[in-house]
Amino acid sequence: MSHDYKAQQDETFETFVEIGKIDSLPKRAVVNFLFLAEDLDAPFSVAAKALTAAGFVTLIDDDGETLEARSAEMEISAPAIWAEEKRATEIALKFGFDPDGWELVE
Repeated sequence: MSHDYKAQQDETFETFVEIGKIDSLPKRAVVNFLFLAEDLDAPFSVAAKALTAAGFVTLIDDDGETLEARSAEMEISAPAIWAEEKRATEIALKFGFDPDGWELVE
């Protein structure tokens, strides 16, 4: 089954609007993209290496299910976040990790 990038993009734009209603958004920040392993034996270190090679800073959560990929400081707008999220998702999906949202890093 192919990934539904359009639905993911729609969710990113909706999330951006909702966050903007709650809090004022910075012009620039680091964004943390979250990816959940499809299987417990997913290749965390290989996926992290590929994301790192693409310019993300990665962290494997202690929960054993989540891989984080942080952007460099970037413009905070829905299109900019989506562009980086899509780029990270394209890499993560190859290793069996599904996108699970994003958050701004304080």
